[in-house]
Amino acid sequence: MPVATGEHMANRVMFKQFLQHDALQVAQIDATRVAGVNENVAILLLAAKFGVPVCPHAGGVGLCEAVQHLAMFDLVAVSGSADGRVIEFVDHLHEHFVTPVEVRDGRYRAPTAPGAGTEMLPSSLAAHTVGVRV
Repeated sequence: MPVATGEHMANRVMFKQFLQHDALQVAQIDATRVAGVNENVAILLLAAKFGVPVCPHAGGVGLCEAVQHLAMFDLVAVSGSADGRVIEFVDHLHEHFVTPVEVRDGRYRAPTAPGAGTEMLPSSLAAHTVGVRV
């Protein structure tokens, strides 16, 4: 039974250790858990070196919007294949984002807008900001 894990790993070092010991067969990166895009790219490259598919975790607010870019980068620049790859999708709260993720026929559509896709609408931020003092 393949083990999919990684959504709680904090950095590429942890992924490297798990990969070296064959402790995971599917790497689940979390776009916001590690230190940004560069760290996620390092993890994608490590997974490719070990022949492990990457299936991003996207169950939280804005994670679908964030991981679509990482999965696209993996497809185009690292693995060159969608074989054995999926992206988690949770269909809620997308209406709070300027450029929400688009899924059609069970597949993420390639993002066309610049940026990370995680910019929230000012109206959503205002509606959900409570008791914040600057």
